[in-house]
Amino acid sequence: MNDKVRVRFAPSPTGYLHLGGLRTALYNYLLAKKYNGTFILRIEDTDQTRFVEGSVDNLINSLVSLGIDFDEGPYKESDCGPYFQSQRLEIYHKYVNQLIEQGDAYYCFCTKEELDTMRAEQQANKLTTKYNGKCRNLSKEQVKQKLADNEPYVVRMKMPDDKIFNFNDLIRGQVEIASELVEDQVILKADGFPTYHLAAVVDDHLMEISHVLRGEEWLYSTPKHIFLYEAFKWETPKWVHLPLLLNTDRSKLSKRHGDFSVKNYLNKGYLKEAIINFVALLGWHAAEDRELYTLDDLSEEFSIERISKSGAIFDITKLDWMNGWYIRNLDIAYIGELCKPYFDDEDIDISNKQKYHKVLVRARDQITNLTQITEHSRMFYNDIQLSNEFLEIVNSEDSQKVLNWYLERLNQIDLNSWIKENLTVISKEGIKETGIKGKNYFFPIRLALFGDCHGPDIPMLLDILGKEETINRLKKFVI
Repeated sequence: MNDKVRVRFAPSPTGYLHLGGLRTALYNYLLAKKYNGTFILRIEDTDQTRFVEGSVDNLINSLVSLGIDFDEGPYKESDCGPYFQSQRLEIYHKYVNQLIEQGDAYYCFCTKEELDTMRAEQQANKLTTKYNGKCRNLSKEQVKQKLADNEPYVVRMKMPDDKIFNFNDLIRGQVEIASELVEDQVILKADGFPTYHLAAVVDDHLMEISHVLRGEEWLYSTPKHIFLYEAFKWETPKWVHLPLLLNTDRSKLSKRHGDFSVKNYLNKGYLKEAIINFVALLGWHAAEDRELYTLDDLSEEFSIERISKSGAIFDITKLDWMNGWYIRNLDIAYIGELCKPYFDDEDIDISNKQKYHKVLVRARDQITNLTQITEHSRMFYNDIQLSNEFLEIVNSEDSQKVLNWYLERLNQIDLNSWIKENLTVISKEGIKETGIKGKNYFFPIRLALFGDCHGPDIPMLLDILGKEETINRLKKFVI
């Protein structure tokens, strides 16, 4: 590994942070942290038509809320800035002009109609669809005249005709791609903005990026980038192309699908710890046979060598399992803070912190995400309303005997003795003294205190509700 690890996450500000983007950011972050390197956030906003207002703040907030902070980037300027590509146009124009002067790029004056006709003909003849090089050999005089006439143009790189690009990918090993499969890519658009291909290479060089970790979809664009590195006589970074994210049917996970945004999963009640853990394992595995990792664990364990070549399956059932585990095992006070908004939405008073935490300890065993928390908690706060069927049960002679015995016995206990151990003993006493057992004993108590025949054991219900609430609930159903 290089002594100086510098990596970057370079999203386009076109919407919410997608899980695929999160994985790319996470792997870059983990590599930097493991080797005491630098993690850079760079905003690739050269396509102004796709810019979404507020998306940069969303990207930053999503990353920071998950614990992934960057060392350099927007609002954290350094000598390598600015970190918005739209603010670096003079830099790109300088290098575009250099390529033209060297003969490694050229002006292209083809219209959209001409390009559409060309591609249609290639498709009809079952040829590789790419630019046919019509403007490659325009004379200097022709170019000069067209520029003088203000003809719209783009600038294209001049790819060699018969070169084999051979490069090492740290996941896939040696990769060979023939130049005949690669078109003369546009590097400067008609609006004066560079395309990704030029801007990424220039910025990666000037920002001294040591490793480029990006999605597999960029693998076949790598020759274009190597061409530019060679044209500028710059050293190439190490290439790392991450495996695709796939649905369970092995179709590609769409990055444009809003359901797969990080914000969406946070809103659905998934914990940041579970999201990070889950996303880290989408294409990477540790040396140990385990699946639960904190962000600090991942920073120690992560290695490029353990990233898979094959596509990673996005399995929501695994995320649910993982999220449920974190809900059950993280500190109850922390879970309580995360759950507060859901109780606020239903106007449930959780000011009694002791009771609130007891409710959560019981409820969190029943759920896989936080949105479900009130469903398993509201019965401890709301008045019990029983159906006619349940009312018949609590109004029966045996049920009334049990409820009256409980009411009388619990009234005798002082608050200091209101603990699970004592309540367990009392529950057993009731069976003996009333002579009623089984469902005839437990159902009426649960119905009066919980609203259902099935639920927590009786001592837990008494402990959660406390003496005053327990007495009040029993009184409501005693005839």
